[in-house]
Amino acid sequence: MTDPNPQDGRARLVSFSGIDGAGKSTQIETLRDRLTHAGFRISMLAFWDDVATLTSVREFSGHTLFKGEKGVGSPTKPVNRRDKNVRSWYMTIVRFGLYFLDAISLNLVVAERRRAGADVIIFDRYLHDQLANLNLGSAMGRMYARLLLAITPQPDVAYLLDADPVQARERKPEYPVDFLHQSRATYLALSKMGGGMTVIPPLPVAEAAQRVLEEIAKKLSLGELQRFSMSPQTIASEPKPS
Repeated sequence: MTDPNPQDGRARLVSFSGIDGAGKSTQIETLRDRLTHAGFRISMLAFWDDVATLTSVREFSGHTLFKGEKGVGSPTKPVNRRDKNVRSWYMTIVRFGLYFLDAISLNLVVAERRRAGADVIIFDRYLHDQLANLNLGSAMGRMYARLLLAITPQPDVAYLLDADPVQARERKPEYPVDFLHQSRATYLALSKMGGGMTVIPPLPVAEAAQRVLEEIAKKLSLGELQRFSMSPQTIASEPKPS
């Protein structure tokens, strides 16, 4: 029987990215459960809480300077956020600086978690989600994105959960639909820039979960994980995290 733990002793990095409302939380919880049942030691990280720098300054900007609303949007309580959807030349300069600090922080956090002895480190969002806020249609934006990707640890599997912007906003109403369309296009462009992202197309929750399991089993060569690949019907019967 194949040992479910990575053979080289190095914790594997797995990240989930995508527009707001793409279903990242649901897929992260499903994958964590399957890996835990397969015998892996899991470490969970949220990019905003555990990696991002100067978060209080960023939140102040969104709430006070740009008059955005606080909280997390839900179908019964929409929220009008004003942060990453604020686009201007000066915000691009600010983001360049902040994202460089985030890249440094990411290196430190990953090194620390790997020393802690986890087998798999799962990120809820990653550097890709910051870079998706840049104008990758410009040469400078693409060059800067490639620079940060080159100096930070690249996930063994970096999932991009693609989603229809209209349906995503219905699930998590925080940003205008036109911004979500723009954001989706930027994510897809980023996935083609050499960031090694695995795109999961818009699918029902159960089918997307099955694709996530298949990709990690294939890319990480974790033979034991195959035994825990669940049918779509079984996955669909499990409670869905909010």
